[in-house]
This record gives sequence, C-alpha cells and structure tokens, in this order.
Amino acid sequence: MNFVAVMNIVAGLILCMGILGAIPALGKYLVKLAKWLGGFQTIIGIIAIIVAVIWWSPIQSIVAIIAGLILIAGFLPVIPALGKSLEKLAKLLGSFQTIIGIIAIIVGIWGLL
Repeated sequence: MNFVAVMNIVAGLILCMGILGAIPALGKYLVKLAKWLGGFQTIIGIIAIIVAVIWWSPIQSIVAIIAGLILIAGFLPVIPALGKSLEKLAKLLGSFQTIIGIIAIIVGIWGLL
C-alpha cells in the first residue's frame, strides 16, 4: 500500500472542502468527511510530511509535502529558526489551496492504481 498516496487523498479532501459539495451524489458525504478530517488538520499535515520523507516517491512526496505545509500553516510560527520563512511559504501556497487539494487527490488516486 502506498501510504504517501493515501495521505495525498486525505490532505486533498481537507484542502478542497469548499468545492466537494458540487460533486453529484457523493458531494454532501465528502463534505461531511472533509469537515471531520479538518478537525485533525495539523496532525494530518505533520503526518503527511513525515510519511512523504520516509517513503520518498518523487511526485507523490512533493505533493504531500506541499499539502502538509498548507495544513500546518497555523503551527509553523512555533518552530524556531525556520518558522517565519515556512509560514510565509505556507501562506503563499494557501492562496492556491483548492487547486493544490485537487492535484493532491488526483496524484493520490493515481498512486493507488
């Protein structure tokens, strides 16, 4: 099982929560799942980054690290030395949150096939 692909799907669901409702038939259930997962946003972001580093796979891991950085944006100021610059990067990437979420889901599904 490709753990990085699974983390990409989970992170992608949280990142594109706003557009999931537009999916016919499954939309409202995916929104409920994404809202529930959103309660664990920081933990999922940290796990996504760790899993991406441990099980390195070029495309999967890069997407997981980017999605993880966006998910832990509120936690980054606590990290000494790198916190400020990583926080700026996460805020920059956060403006593309939905697009990155869609990419994470697509790359995650592709990694499971």
